[in-house]
Amino acid sequence: MESETRGIRWQSRNRRKVENLMHLVDREALMQAHAKQPSGKASGIDGVTKEEYGRELGRNLCDLWERMKTFRYRPQSVRRAYIPKTDGRLRPLGIPAYEDKLVQSVMADLLTEVYEPRFRNCSYGYRPGRSAHQVVRYVNERIQRSQVNYVVEADIKGFFDNVDHEKLMMCLSHDIADKNFLRYIVRFLKAGVMEEGKMLESERGTPQGGLISPILANVYLHYLLDMWFEDRVRPRLKGEAYYVRYADDYLMMFQYEDEARAVMEAMKTQLSKGGLEVAEEKTRLLPMGRRTGTRESFDFLGFTFYNTKSRSGRRRLGVRTSQKKLKAKRQDVKGRLKKKRHQPIAETMKWIASVLRGHGNYYGVNGNFKSLQKFWNYVYWTTYRMLRRRSQRSKLTWEKYNKIWQSYVPRPRITVNIWY
Repeated sequence: MESETRGIRWQSRNRRKVENLMHLVDREALMQAHAKQPSGKASGIDGVTKEEYGRELGRNLCDLWERMKTFRYRPQSVRRAYIPKTDGRLRPLGIPAYEDKLVQSVMADLLTEVYEPRFRNCSYGYRPGRSAHQVVRYVNERIQRSQVNYVVEADIKGFFDNVDHEKLMMCLSHDIADKNFLRYIVRFLKAGVMEEGKMLESERGTPQGGLISPILANVYLHYLLDMWFEDRVRPRLKGEAYYVRYADDYLMMFQYEDEARAVMEAMKTQLSKGGLEVAEEKTRLLPMGRRTGTRESFDFLGFTFYNTKSRSGRRRLGVRTSQKKLKAKRQDVKGRLKKKRHQPIAETMKWIASVLRGHGNYYGVNGNFKSLQKFWNYVYWTTYRMLRRRSQRSKLTWEKYNKIWQSYVPRPRITVNIWY
């Protein structure tokens, strides 16, 4: 399988279109996809979990493979669930049936092999070997070292719900010559959504939560935005201009204000060609950079970027945890701690240590130590108050709590270098 996927990359680099993908969605690939699936995840409308499917794995995979070869396999509707967003609203999440997860996983891997040689360097989200920290580092470097004076902060309104299926298939057919492979992608797009027992047809969009949705989103925006900016916009500008995208979040950075304004308006027209529009309340042009001296700031990927000064008085770009994300994280920790009030202390402290470790691994970038310390302190005091309420007879002493805390929870530290 590995040598065959390398052959796909060779085709993608050397030929206009890639062929013979569908035969790689075989029983071995489906078996590997099953092994990769995490346990304990929510099930789709079929109610089947990884453990249940794996009890007769050989027979189930043989049956699935036979149905795929004869085109009798049809994806089931996606079960829609909702998860809370930081602003209090709910984000729709699509949960595929387990069998569909396996097929999507294999097809997503094959699409990655096709498009990795074709995607541009400005795209980072859901790509192997790339991360949000690389985007933060890139934005910091461009604003610090380049002639950047203005930033266009943009947000696509309901991107995953508004992807045009016909236009997406045109993008895919531009690079892939396997009609059977494309036929199954159409079936996934048209499978529909099940919400509160009602079947909803899906004429547009790719459900968030589907394993194939991230790579399809990248393909769509590769043609709609990445190539547009890199090939048509930037070469025509007089000043410096930069563009970076992580999934459907992106930034454009410019030297000159008039060019920034012109591109921002052209961007709206370009998005409309793909059936998309910007969220006007979240899209703006702001002065940003070492030469502007303003106090403007913008949020991107959970961080706030702002103009500040170094200890020596030189202007520089500051990066800290977004207040919106920090507030949401505090509320989440506080709510979970209440539910753990009657659990063993050791179990609770291990959970706290994992939360702070995960928070630090993402937000522990250069210059953000104060935000890390604030969150660490909040969890420290919130946990102490919770444990003090556990028993009215024997209050937890300060000395005992500190000893317990120090034995489980490490001090906050910078974990990611974004400075060159």
